Amino acid sequence: MARHHTPDQLAAWQALERHARTLRQVHLKELFVQSECRWSAFTRTVNGLTLDLSKQRWNDETLGHLLALAEEAGLPGAIEALLSGQRVNVSENRPALHTALRLPAEATLTVEGDDIVAAVHESLAQMERLVERLHAGQWRGATGKPIRHVVNLGVGGSDLGPLMVTHALADYRPEDIHPVEVHFASTMDGSQLADYLARFNPETTLFILSSKSFTTIDTLSNANTAKDWLLGRLSEHDDMAGSDPVSAELIVRQHFIGVSASPEKMCAWGIAPDHQLMFWEWVGGRYSLWGTIGLPIALIVGMAHFRALLAGAHAMDNHFRQAPLDQNLPVLLGLAGIWNVNFLDIRAHSILPYDGRLEYFAAYLEQLEMESNGKSVTRQGEEVGYSTCPVLWGQLGPNAQHAFYQLLHQGTQPVVCDFIAPLKRYDDIEDPDTQRHLKAQHRLALANCFAQSRVLMLGDDAVDEEGTPPAHKRYRGNQPSTTVLMDELTPHTLGALIALYEHKVFVQAVIWDINPFDQWGVELGKAIAKETQAMMEGESALDSLDASSQGLIRTFRAAEQGKSLK
Repeated sequence: MARHHTPDQLAAWQALERHARTLRQVHLKELFVQSECRWSAFTRTVNGLTLDLSKQRWNDETLGHLLALAEEAGLPGAIEALLSGQRVNVSENRPALHTALRLPAEATLTVEGDDIVAAVHESLAQMERLVERLHAGQWRGATGKPIRHVVNLGVGGSDLGPLMVTHALADYRPEDIHPVEVHFASTMDGSQLADYLARFNPETTLFILSSKSFTTIDTLSNANTAKDWLLGRLSEHDDMAGSDPVSAELIVRQHFIGVSASPEKMCAWGIAPDHQLMFWEWVGGRYSLWGTIGLPIALIVGMAHFRALLAGAHAMDNHFRQAPLDQNLPVLLGLAGIWNVNFLDIRAHSILPYDGRLEYFAAYLEQLEMESNGKSVTRQGEEVGYSTCPVLWGQLGPNAQHAFYQLLHQGTQPVVCDFIAPLKRYDDIEDPDTQRHLKAQHRLALANCFAQSRVLMLGDDAVDEEGTPPAHKRYRGNQPSTTVLMDELTPHTLGALIALYEHKVFVQAVIWDINPFDQWGVELGKAIAKETQAMMEGESALDSLDASSQGLIRTFRAAEQGKSLK
């Protein structure tokens, strides 16, 4: 994957700059007038997903230049390097093998002499055993009562991925299982956890402690609070046999599952070896929902549907590896982003799902894209001279229409939008009247989805009674958008959708010549926070800090002591 030139020095990049100077002046509605077959030229359907790129501000010549850039940047070889287990994470000198987590059991993938597929499926089998115990009501707390509430303690990828998928696939909860409710606590201030501890019965509450390193301060702070709560509430109870006081060891054993790449740290914390689930250093946190970090997903939808999620992602992996670049969904989606950011200077990107089940999809993509590609140095450590990841943000489209769509239509900031929706919904509703009303609501949501992308493209030159366009009503249009349609929202299509965006991020990273698999900026923030905490607790002097930080810490100290600096 190494190369000798930065992307902006490549011939295809420079050809795109010349081409962009002309096409920037062309309105999207003109591009539709120029080509009657624009929909078919820029739309592809694969694995239950339809990708409509016809409302991007490009034409056939643009796409030709972008495909040439992908070739010149070495994208085909980079795709193979990623999926074959080469050390694509150059700063940490290891592979990035989240795709291996969704390989079928009969597959083989040898990485540096070891076939890793068997280990992956052993971890899934261990997760399945834990899920089956909980679904059967056979997992008992320290006092013998079956577990009723499961709280996932994680942050970042250990929280956002499982949270997003469990919400999206809540309709797929298996019937006839012991009722287990899954909850999420990620905030280090304890506010989410405090609410659960105030409401839940400690005898029937289980915690999943998810941390790749098992050193994440946010997660461990919540875990220690949960442990103290359990010990304080359960130590006075009798054990499962009803004869002896419950021991601290039994409480931790029966009320915690650990998910980490560090079994020795899990053991030191007190988690029993048979209640530990493994994942690997070559899986980044934001790419980890496909493995044991996905335990909350499996608890909600069952292992059969969890495996369908993996199968959908694997189908997209195969497409990404095998399809020609001009038919490749992740490649085309990634190239559209390159065109918008680097040649049309559009640096804001909004994710707008039109299905309430995808409520957390925008937040999930914010981490996936901005933590991966929010980089300003190349893989060789040189400062980039071009833009990389745009600012990503979003919300459910029907709600956003009443919030920030005003800026999209008439603001001064250009924004590219992704509209995401399922074509079919509510087919499984048994009552015909209810089904008819809900299907009408689904059509209404799709009508708004299609209409909003159309207005963003065309604009609206409204006129008053005298035929003069009133400025306050004028929409300029020419805002590019992508529409992703799912045949319906199922575990399989959701897996394919997530993998589509994962691979899109990789495509852009290759072309920008950056490493999407590290996050040193995040690590620096954690280190500085530890130093600052020591200073707040009076363990270190403040003299080395800037005036603002000193003032903030002194204000905190005074407030803690009931004083005022005024």
